[in-house]
Amino acid sequence: MNIRRVTDPADPAIAAFGRLQDQVYFEPEMLIPARAISHLIGQRGARQNVLLLAEEDGRLLGGSFFHYLPESGTGFSSFLGVDRMARGRGVARQLHDARWQALRDASGGQCRALFIDVVNPLRESAGQRQQEQQAGSDATVRRQSFHALGFRTVDLAYEQPVGGDDPGLEGGGPVSDMDLLAYLPGTPPTLPAALVGATMRAYWTPWLGPQRAGKAALKLEAGQGEVRLLPAWEGPAARS
Repeated sequence: MNIRRVTDPADPAIAAFGRLQDQVYFEPEMLIPARAISHLIGQRGARQNVLLLAEEDGRLLGGSFFHYLPESGTGFSSFLGVDRMARGRGVARQLHDARWQALRDASGGQCRALFIDVVNPLRESAGQRQQEQQAGSDATVRRQSFHALGFRTVDLAYEQPVGGDDPGLEGGGPVSDMDLLAYLPGTPPTLPAALVGATMRAYWTPWLGPQRAGKAALKLEAGQGEVRLLPAWEGPAARS
């Protein structure tokens, strides 16, 4: 198995990664599509958009698309997935390790944390659970798998500001079925709320604009100092 970084926006493997997303994630419409990934990896600047692929004998086993955010000195990962037929071989672990190394390389060894947002199984609708079954996935198992990789739940009430299904609200309103998870080497018990806010402000700004992104980040921080990191299978106590 070989893990490589895709640098050519015209690489046909990008389309294969898009198909992998469609096959293994229960809500592929919520993910960044292949055509947008091609555009993003072609951008040049301090922010780095990175696609890593795990391949073997010309076959795509898995991949991860993620971002280094220089404003916060952190990373945010949009997706990591493994083909069903390649699971149980440590592909996710190798992709995660390569992803963290890529973030360290991009930051001169200074990347402080990697964040992801993941569906909370207790807030899934009946329709979402049915979609999970059709995709051969399980939200509880997903959270346990991320815990095994070293991720922990950030104890803040997280919402994605737009992308919901309320037609009466701008951008569909917030998406509130996910929690924010963080990976920090050494798995400390807490992290600064300001680091969480800075990360999400940087991540949200390109599609919300600086004012809305800043407002949403301040709401997320909730005026806290240090924030607890919980087992990844738990939801934030701040939301209960």
